[in-house]
Amino acid sequence: MISDFTYYTPTKVIFGKNTESQVGSLVANEGCKKVLVHYGSESAKKSGLLERVTTSLAKQGIDYVTLGGVVPNPRLSKVHEGIELCKQEGVDFILAVGGGSVIDSAKAIGYGLYHGGEVWDFYDQTRQIQGCYPVGAVLTIAAAGSEMSNSSVITNEDGNLKRGANHDSSRCRFAIMNPELTYTLPEYQTMSGAVDIMMHTIERYFVKGSTMDLTDQMAEALLRSVMEAATKLKQDGRDYDARATLMWASSLSHNGLMGCGHSQRGDWAPHQLEHEMGGMFDVAHGAGLSAIWISWAKYVYQEAPERFARFGRNVLGLAGSTDAKADALATIEAMRRFFRSIDMPTNFAELGIQPTEDQIEEMTVKATFWGKRTLGDVMVLGKDQIRAVYELAAHA
Repeated sequence: MISDFTYYTPTKVIFGKNTESQVGSLVANEGCKKVLVHYGSESAKKSGLLERVTTSLAKQGIDYVTLGGVVPNPRLSKVHEGIELCKQEGVDFILAVGGGSVIDSAKAIGYGLYHGGEVWDFYDQTRQIQGCYPVGAVLTIAAAGSEMSNSSVITNEDGNLKRGANHDSSRCRFAIMNPELTYTLPEYQTMSGAVDIMMHTIERYFVKGSTMDLTDQMAEALLRSVMEAATKLKQDGRDYDARATLMWASSLSHNGLMGCGHSQRGDWAPHQLEHEMGGMFDVAHGAGLSAIWISWAKYVYQEAPERFARFGRNVLGLAGSTDAKADALATIEAMRRFFRSIDMPTNFAELGIQPTEDQIEEMTVKATFWGKRTLGDVMVLGKDQIRAVYELAAHA
């Protein structure tokens, strides 16, 4: 039976070439007077993007202050720096110029400004989020989907803890999406982003309960499109249509649409397993997801073989048979081949990490929040099962 749902996507999307020139008027429409322009690497300066953004703000008479230095797996220390800067400067709007890491950092700053106190409380779930300062985004990387999601993931250097916080108040007021801004991304980052996009839909697709067939079909189409676009970008990194497909898929994959009508919110175990990998080894998120997904799938597939078989038929184009378990295994191997075709890892060795038994145990304990939670929906994973999935990935 199709489940009831609420679908909430308040973000205004401005999609196309040169759309970053509209940022000033968009901020002015929010009634804000001073902006924190938050960004990552120096490439935002070197490319001229930062200058185009600040010029657009200045034309609208909007004052601004800048803060760069956000890194992949964004750090709590940078969030603290941003909160203090915003307080000193009287900032009332946060503009993220970058990808998911920058947007997540901007959202965390917004939480801290709204509430006061230690912002990490919202990520370790000792306080409940009530609101967020307004956030907007100029997207430069198609991957995390933070530009339209309610999610933010931050890494606390004290303990290498990577944790998420979700609240609708952090959804971007607007998201500017110019696919041309992604032309200069290194291929590894582009492909890692493609995996991240896929996984946001796959996590919602693999549930044990009932689903809405229309949503399933949309998810399958999105996944096919992302795989095709990634393959094209391996040949030509400046293929505008392929870049545009990834950018729009990034948003649609993680704004809630791909889970509408399903009885569960999704599995999400691979994401939670990867969070501990990212916290400990600082790996690229999408690459970490492909490295753990194969082992997760091989561990859990017997709990939902028909679901894996459908995925193989409708996403990967497999012929299928009357043996759902055999088809499920064929699906997993086909996914392994696809990941490798775009140079994404499918185990820890290919990811470039070799965790010790002690490190696997540490990741396992942290993934359970020190025994306070289980993971997953296709199969509920406790401590022993989580360890087993990590072991599979380590010895594949």
